[in-house]
Amino acid sequence: MSRIGIFYGSSSGVTGKVAEKLAGLLGEDRCDLYNMEEDFVDFDDMLKYDHLLFGCSTWGSGEVQNDWRDPLLDLDNEKPDFSGKTIALFGAGDYVSHGEQFVSALGILYDKFKARGATLVGSFPTDGYTYEYSFAVRDGKFVGLPFDKINEADKTDERLERWVAVLQEEFLPA
Repeated sequence: MSRIGIFYGSSSGVTGKVAEKLAGLLGEDRCDLYNMEEDFVDFDDMLKYDHLLFGCSTWGSGEVQNDWRDPLLDLDNEKPDFSGKTIALFGAGDYVSHGEQFVSALGILYDKFKARGATLVGSFPTDGYTYEYSFAVRDGKFVGLPFDKINEADKTDERLERWVAVLQEEFLPA
């Protein structure tokens, strides 16, 4: 059974808590959690996994969370090859305060890692979400799982369970 690397940035702890829940739903015995601020050293940490989950909240006008900024710059400079890696994305947003860029950071991660050869999976329907715009929407779906723990905390657990069911089919190794 292949291990899954879960890498997340979490300024307020929300994305970290969701990363922990995902590890529990996927099986803690098959997941390794990495807090980008504390545990990430270089891309070799990521490249040792065939299956990855990346968690990143959206800040300001569609920016990635601080712990992802330097690694994404390094990704552009070092150009590591993510061919053969399967990545699924999840991230926090606030559709009331930042509905004009709701979970747009996921779209940034999607483009960056796709350009490095990764296969990205785990798209999620936009139905039931309220927002003005999101850079994370492609072909009518989010590129990963968005959640809003500020305004829709009551929907997070159900969405996580639905997303994990999707991942079980298209992402997880047998």
